[in-house]
Amino acid sequence: MKVVSIVGARPQFIKAAVVSRALRQRHQEVLLHTGQHYDDLMSDVFFRELGIPLPDVNLGVGSASHARQTAEMLVGIEQVLVQERPDWVLIYGDTNSTLAGALAAAKLGMPLAHVEAGLRSFNRSMPEEINRVVADRLSDLLFCPTRTAVENLAREGITAGVHWVGDVMYDALLASLPIAQQGSNILKRLGLEPAGYLLATVHRAGNTDIRENLAAILEGLSATGETVILPLHPRTRRAMAGWGIAAGENVRLLEPVGYLDMLILEQNARLILTDSGGVQKEAYWLGVPCITLREETEWVETVAAGWNLLVGTSAERIVEAVRTFRPQGERPACFGDGDAGEKIVQILESSVDRKLHV
Repeated sequence: MKVVSIVGARPQFIKAAVVSRALRQRHQEVLLHTGQHYDDLMSDVFFRELGIPLPDVNLGVGSASHARQTAEMLVGIEQVLVQERPDWVLIYGDTNSTLAGALAAAKLGMPLAHVEAGLRSFNRSMPEEINRVVADRLSDLLFCPTRTAVENLAREGITAGVHWVGDVMYDALLASLPIAQQGSNILKRLGLEPAGYLLATVHRAGNTDIRENLAAILEGLSATGETVILPLHPRTRRAMAGWGIAAGENVRLLEPVGYLDMLILEQNARLILTDSGGVQKEAYWLGVPCITLREETEWVETVAAGWNLLVGTSAERIVEAVRTFRPQGERPACFGDGDAGEKIVQILESSVDRKLHV
């Protein structure tokens, strides 16, 4: 079986590491990197740390408007798919790389599988929501991380090819956390004590591309009075510089950190504030309270369990949540058993076998 896997952004590198490891044990994989995230701290470090084989193809698309970026990816992906003629095209998550991969495969009539299918924020102003909906509509196999995702698809009339497999990012965390605990010295480098700081991440366009939202978030972080570690996404750094927005002295701005260092920062934070879906889940798995800087989340299970609080971008709500949010309850195991990667490969195999016998 030959699979072309399409990735382009740092969360996808983490997800692909899990599936690629299982896939390459007995099949051929062509790894296509669109270049959506392209510098060392946003891309290359993940390939090194997670042991992902270097991409067979790197389109080097880089930053651009949504339309231009997606269009350039679409052209490049189509060329690779025509050349490789894979049994499956595999896409991940909800980025422009996901959308371009889905469109290219569908236009060529090639079998398409979507890892992390069925997620919904029900907010169509989010580019990610548009990408998810289109990718799910075009996919032949839909690999869902939670039961909620399966239910979302069923409400949209999508039931064929839907599989609940668990979350591949949970697989990655289970495999990588012991390595991070042994090898990362990020706390020592930054002079941090466990539970002695807050960890924040801000990268979604709804927060970085609207001045009032970004300013309010930074105001809230600054007003907590606690040490806040904020690794800056390049988009966030550009926005702060362009609008002249500064953070308080208690907010320590860092360059993006690698996956292993990030796990240690998450595990040892007193509390996490984020607009990242992946970080919300990692906080949940690590048992760290999470405050989400959005009004909605795809990961409703973390909110229902009481470990994730939605506060939007209000500085006052951020400060109040930091002061009072202390979850105590159980964290139900609703993201699978840590074997999602192997389940995905087995379903791809059996689906190819069925097609060959039709």
